[in-house]
Amino acid sequence: MRISVLDAGSNTVRLAVCDVGDGVPLPVHTAKWKLRLSEQVGADGCLGEEATDRLVKALRAACEMSRQWDAPEPLAFATAVVRDAPDRPDVLGTVHSRTGLRLRVLPGEAEARLTFLGARRWMGWRSGPLALFDIGGGSLEVAFGRGRTPDFAASLPLGAHRLTNEFFGSEDPPSQANMVALRRKVRHQLRDVSARIRWEHPHTAVATSRTFQQLARLCGAAPGRHGPFVERVLRRQDLRRAIVRLAGLSAIERAGLPGISGPRSRQSLAGAIIGHAAMKLSAVKSLMICPWALREGILLRYLEDGADWWADLERPEATRTHRDGAPADARPLRVATPPAMT
Repeated sequence: MRISVLDAGSNTVRLAVCDVGDGVPLPVHTAKWKLRLSEQVGADGCLGEEATDRLVKALRAACEMSRQWDAPEPLAFATAVVRDAPDRPDVLGTVHSRTGLRLRVLPGEAEARLTFLGARRWMGWRSGPLALFDIGGGSLEVAFGRGRTPDFAASLPLGAHRLTNEFFGSEDPPSQANMVALRRKVRHQLRDVSARIRWEHPHTAVATSRTFQQLARLCGAAPGRHGPFVERVLRRQDLRRAIVRLAGLSAIERAGLPGISGPRSRQSLAGAIIGHAAMKLSAVKSLMICPWALREGILLRYLEDGADWWADLERPEATRTHRDGAPADARPLRVATPPAMT
């Protein structure tokens, strides 16, 4: 069975075409389109016609590529950049009318839950009680759980691009005062969430997202060309030193550092501050970098719960329930119980 998933994020539209064997999605082709939608959001928060047009062209190209690889219509979804846009209905309507594609918009908590599922499956059961952190362009997702799905999940408006615009503006590099103000906001927003993580005492803490991957590379982790099975760790003390390093450089200079890409160099400092604050407040000294995240979580959930679950994402959130009355995102997965450990 071949299936594809399409992710419209704040910076990039990504397509992953996978073969599924024994319930495990194995990639056969990936592609990306760097749209940087978050940089095109107007002062009113709207995406507008130009950004929507670029999004449509990328989605159309991705659908065509999916067909070329003999996959059905992609499971297409958008995250914070579309979710938070006041003109979201117009964007989704334009996408559907011009491509025939129904672009689902994930609620923030659903994004956290699905990302947790992908991370749990990659890390395995021996990781024990698991905490998850994911920094996107518009939001920060945090989750904790002992089983297949999280016991607790949250999405906060602490994305790296969002806070870069809010606190740094055109400053390059930013002032110390604005860095302090950004850190203060992050600490305030994370207060309750991080207290829950501390209370749960996770056995393993993982990070997903390109922001964390690039920061780990900056702090000495193996480069991506070494493959997904190499262990990569991001230590809090190393990240603290990286903040000092990033703060003294312009965006152009940061792009010359190991792991920091040009398109993300401007927001890399804010991402590092967010990540360090989340780790410190949650009493997490190190994070395992996990290559599976939201896209893999969606593929796994679709394989296990089928097309009905995916279609249900289009219904209004208030009516998105199942027979047990639980929200669709919190519905237990229909998978086998893992064997007892001996």
